[in-house]
Amino acid sequence: MTDHDIAARVRRLEDIEAIRRLKARYLACCDAKDPAGMRECFVPGEVHIDYGNVGVFDNREALVDVFTRLGCVDHIIEMHHGVNPQIALTGDDEAQGTWGLHFQRIDTQAMTLLQLGAVYEDRYRRVGDEWRMSATRCVPTSTLVLKLDPAQLSLVLAARQAG
Repeated sequence: MTDHDIAARVRRLEDIEAIRRLKARYLACCDAKDPAGMRECFVPGEVHIDYGNVGVFDNREALVDVFTRLGCVDHIIEMHHGVNPQIALTGDDEAQGTWGLHFQRIDTQAMTLLQLGAVYEDRYRRVGDEWRMSATRCVPTSTLVLKLDPAQLSLVLAARQAG
């Protein structure tokens, strides 16, 4: 194996690790209600963000606006866990990946608990020295909504997808 081969392998590993850190930072920004941090996880300009019932967006500002209005409020408590990443470099500065998502939201006003299983389908692009998302799609695989009642829990919805 030549020095060039080793350097190329190391660069691929570093790129994949940088993409893992990017997705972890994105999910942490969602949980921390950090719109500015979330924005920086996406490329500037045109993107494709498809979050189903939440909306489809062609720029990061539109997503951040909805996130700020709906998620950055005290009565919404969220947890995003990304699991099972499968990342493939598709060029020197492009990659794609899938992630499992376990999402939980407690709404202390409506007194509900939402648990969502989903799959993220992402595309990434290197911008300067950093990887950022250029497209993402979230496809729900399971939905559970419970009504939180001090006397009892009652099932609101158990389905593949909220309708």
